[in-house]
Amino acid sequence: MGGRMSDAQYQYTLSDENLDELNTLAPQLLAKMRTMKELRDVSTDQQNLGLSAQLVIDRDTASRLGITPASLDQVLYDAFGQRQVSTMYTGLNQYFVVMEVDPKYQLSPDALNGIYIKSSTGSMVPLSDVAHYEQKRTFLQVNHQGQYPAVTLSFNLAPSVALGDAVTAIEGAKRELNMPPSISGTFQGTAQAYQDALKNEWLLVISALVAVYIVLGILYESYIHPLTILSTIPPAGVGALLALMAMGKDLSIIAIIGVILLIGIVKKNAIMMIDFALQCEREQGLPPIEAIYKSCLLRFRPIMMTTFAALFGAFPLAFGTGVGAELRQPLGISIVGGLLVSQLLTLFTTPVVYLMFDRLQWMVMKPSRIGSELEGLREAGDSTVAEAGD
Repeated sequence: MGGRMSDAQYQYTLSDENLDELNTLAPQLLAKMRTMKELRDVSTDQQNLGLSAQLVIDRDTASRLGITPASLDQVLYDAFGQRQVSTMYTGLNQYFVVMEVDPKYQLSPDALNGIYIKSSTGSMVPLSDVAHYEQKRTFLQVNHQGQYPAVTLSFNLAPSVALGDAVTAIEGAKRELNMPPSISGTFQGTAQAYQDALKNEWLLVISALVAVYIVLGILYESYIHPLTILSTIPPAGVGALLALMAMGKDLSIIAIIGVILLIGIVKKNAIMMIDFALQCEREQGLPPIEAIYKSCLLRFRPIMMTTFAALFGAFPLAFGTGVGAELRQPLGISIVGGLLVSQLLTLFTTPVVYLMFDRLQWMVMKPSRIGSELEGLREAGDSTVAEAGD
């Protein structure tokens, strides 16, 4: 996931327009990450341990001898740059004449001691009289992200450590080092995909709930009773989280998919009860408390049958082994835990919520609407019902 190659599964990239500043602070964060108990196999793609020889010119001495930096550059290019100085022509071909120092004298910086430069007086001056070389570390490779130099730190997770905990620890280490604002740190590859998934997680859950509410509202022609059905979802979510904690599993993306599946599986219990209760109220004229009581008795068997069918279907996912079991287990555990807890609670809470919302629906109904209904009953000649309504 993420399409980025590295020495480990997850990557954290530091980028800065100042290369020296980046190469100073990136090793500090690398050393800090190697001490974290949440991380393993921490490595870097920073290659700044190459050896280079830098020529330092004594400009005062060179100027006194009439040697300019341009002449120094020309001499060094003649010796080590493979300068083309002539072309030899034959009847069938042509050959380029290239001038350079014998390769056996190019094996070390000591070859610079054998280079001579012609001064303004015409005498030959050793290069060592006007310059010296210094050995220092240099970059074998400078990586970039976008337009800026970047250093990528790769890491794996310690056993039983969630990626979210590792992300929090790395961001905390960056703050502890007081890195300047010019250095930006971002997760890449799989870690970035994880962050992007969590960023939209709450929108996904809310969208699913809104879609369910709209469909149920159209089905029952009510603004209130869809909330009764949706009241069964929080126990399912709590049950899924408790089951994951009990089994030592993280709330991974696969587990979140299981929680979303519970939205569709769990609400069928309330749909069975409420749909039958509303039918009893409309067709048989039963009061709400008798309608929901009758619904609970008659719908108990199909509710238990469908719940156990879903449970037995999720058990192989939750407790199965073999290749890919670590991916399937969070899905099955979240479904099993959510179904068990919601089944134990919603059989008792759904009737209570139904009666509470039904009472609330009448309390918020406008008096003018009630009066118009009673007036309609009087005009129809049903004075007894109208008096009872008053």
